[in-house]
Amino acid sequence: MATQTANMEDYLEAIALLGGNGKPAKVTAISKTLGVKKPSVTSALSKLSEAGLVVHQRYGDVKLTAEGARIAEDVYRRHVTLRSFLVNILNLAPKVAEEDACRLEHSLSSTSLERLEKFLEFVLSCPRGDPEWLKGFNYYFEHGERDKESLARCQRERGKKD
Repeated sequence: MATQTANMEDYLEAIALLGGNGKPAKVTAISKTLGVKKPSVTSALSKLSEAGLVVHQRYGDVKLTAEGARIAEDVYRRHVTLRSFLVNILNLAPKVAEEDACRLEHSLSSTSLERLEKFLEFVLSCPRGDPEWLKGFNYYFEHGERDKESLARCQRERGKKD
């Protein structure tokens, strides 16, 4: 099967989210979710159907095939991971993070995704809360300079290692 375009991945992801648990999605709901006209949805569904990724009959419900569901799940996983990174690490507003994750999800390799997931798991599961470096980064972002106490602590620790 050929690699899907970002646009086709968006359709698969939307169908999966709208349908959920193997239930069918409706063309009107897909249209509203993606902000496109119904003829655009119909055209995209035709291509996805030809590729064996959805089952759709004219004026009928839309269901993902097993392969379509696998691709949709992968796209959604990339989306959720990226959104989490943007919100929890870079401290972006959820709306901005959502929009950016939607654009970035299509170009993230499986290797980068795995590393990013492990990074998030490592950082966000810190038993003492936010790590000091993340607090320092947030301070730096807000003030345009490093927190003097954090900087001094880092320099002391670096001196001990040298």
